[in-house]
Amino acid sequence: MDILYKSCCGIDIHKRFVVACLRRIDADGELHQEVRSFSTFTEELLRLSDWLVTSGCTHVAMESTGVFWKPVYNILEGQMELLVVNAQHIKALPGRKTDVKDAEWIAELLQHGLLKSSFIPPRFQRQLRDLTRYRSGLVQERARIVNRLQKVLEDANIKLAGVATDVLGVSARAMLDALVSGQSNVEALAQLAKGRLRHKIPELEKALRGKFGAHHSFLIGEQLSHIDYLDEAIRRLSQQIGERLGPFHQQLALLDTIPGVNQQTAEALVAEIGLDMNRFPTAQHLASWAAFCPGHKESGGKRQSGKTRKGNRWLKRTLTEAAHGASHTKDSYLASQYHRLSGRRGKKRAVVAVAHSLLVSAYYILKRQQAYQDLGSNYFDQLHRERLQRHLIRRLETLGYKVSLEALPQVA
Repeated sequence: MDILYKSCCGIDIHKRFVVACLRRIDADGELHQEVRSFSTFTEELLRLSDWLVTSGCTHVAMESTGVFWKPVYNILEGQMELLVVNAQHIKALPGRKTDVKDAEWIAELLQHGLLKSSFIPPRFQRQLRDLTRYRSGLVQERARIVNRLQKVLEDANIKLAGVATDVLGVSARAMLDALVSGQSNVEALAQLAKGRLRHKIPELEKALRGKFGAHHSFLIGEQLSHIDYLDEAIRRLSQQIGERLGPFHQQLALLDTIPGVNQQTAEALVAEIGLDMNRFPTAQHLASWAAFCPGHKESGGKRQSGKTRKGNRWLKRTLTEAAHGASHTKDSYLASQYHRLSGRRGKKRAVVAVAHSLLVSAYYILKRQQAYQDLGSNYFDQLHRERLQRHLIRRLETLGYKVSLEALPQVA
């Protein structure tokens, strides 16, 4: 096989140490191979960097082992071409497996150009991802605590969630605080209702009458304090993310025009796919990278399972949540797409299809710097107008009607 790189290195990465194999072709065409081990402390990784730069190394490949590749990548970034490779793609033959042999195998594959690098975004985007992903984790943690709070209320025979829409709304939160502080008079608790909830005071009095004990008061107090802490942490994170994305408020505003996408979703999209769409030749390439397209598996001339691959789980979660919101918008193309597919293919597949449309829309919005343009809820009817006519006529004829069509005059 042809040798593409005269000086390259393969690194086998572990938590406490790394093994680096440097392969060099000298002026006479002879191959020289050298293997060294380094700890993962910054000082040792700097020694690794100096050794590679001094040796004229131009390309380095490493496995994407958990998060342990990140310290090595941070030190070597900008000094040579780095390839972070899926470990599934570079597994050697079974037997006689050692750290040294793994490093040698990676270096050999790299030298012959047989490795495909994963997409590693620029440092700014990586830092933004850390913030948005941490915020998503806190939002999920808050949802778990709210569910635990609801379980404690059910255990205490308090049916507040059956009357109030939001168990943590202004009125419901005032009632919970009063319960924790020792108020047991259900009439006084119900009078804390505000707005439209005051029309349900009789139902509230029934819902707040239960077996509320001291341990319930303690648990709910702790959970409310935890929720308050999470709300404040989420607010600080959102402020930090907003400051970092301040120069790109126009792109965020354009993404916000997509049904189902709000400010937080737009920030998560930018963190995961970036703002530069030139790295993806087409929207289909972006959908394939995000694993929001059917899988390709064919054997013996037969197409087998077409389920989607495992992709960026943070992006998948963001798009799925946005797709659920878009599917419930009124008079929109995305809602029409969802209802058209859910009856035939099921709700989950329909949500994935809508999420794919959202991702494609985001691609063109960022590439063309144009706002979202809805195709309309009747897009599919107009797309297959004649087929729809035949289908409806056939259905009426099966019911015993004779059908003749007459076009309406065009309205000026």
